[in-house]
Amino acid sequence: MSNITLEGPTFPAASGNTKSIVILLHGYGADGNDLIGLAPELAKFLPDTVFYAPNAPHPCEMSPFGRQWFSLASYDPEFLRRDADTMPAALKALAEGARENTASLAGFIDEVLAAHQLTAANLALVGFSQGTMMALQLGPRHGDKLAGIVGFSGALLGNDTLAGEIVSRPPVTLIHGSADPVVPIQASRMALTALKENGFDVTLHERPGLPHGIDGEGHTIAADFLKKHLS
Repeated sequence: MSNITLEGPTFPAASGNTKSIVILLHGYGADGNDLIGLAPELAKFLPDTVFYAPNAPHPCEMSPFGRQWFSLASYDPEFLRRDADTMPAALKALAEGARENTASLAGFIDEVLAAHQLTAANLALVGFSQGTMMALQLGPRHGDKLAGIVGFSGALLGNDTLAGEIVSRPPVTLIHGSADPVVPIQASRMALTALKENGFDVTLHERPGLPHGIDGEGHTIAADFLKKHLS
């Protein structure tokens, strides 16, 4: 386990009785404050849920204030418009970055579960962009099956090695804007195919005309998924 302890903002269970946990994983160059704003609205559907939004472990290489889960120095959006079978070496390097940085996130999950005396079945991950990449890296390889994964505007990295590394299969819903110039919609389409081929219960919701972001309908889709799998 990594010796890095993650920190970030939290939002307590509205009911005061914590029965489940949602961990919000921010994107590249942001921090936990970027996603904790989702918590008050989600809490309307999940009153017994506590929300955590940890800051990624590393300072962002491209921003003086933000954080990153791993380097994107070799990232090119065009990589994700290509077929998974021809995924270039640079994209595989991103997969290694995600793999190398799951230990701190796994440790954080263990910490919050212990703090609330809950199990992995009571915890869901919600990621945006690079946060989704981390959620999809960790979730299938986590020793205990998580309640679910919501992935906004992200990608499944290392899908060529996924089949041999699966430990559990949490349900997954992917939400992605069709006009995303940062992480193209093809990334979630590739993730959908790879996860289905490996036996996951997975859906993809494409948001017409949406760029790199979360819209109201996406928020509703996420809330419905979380309510189903955490209730």
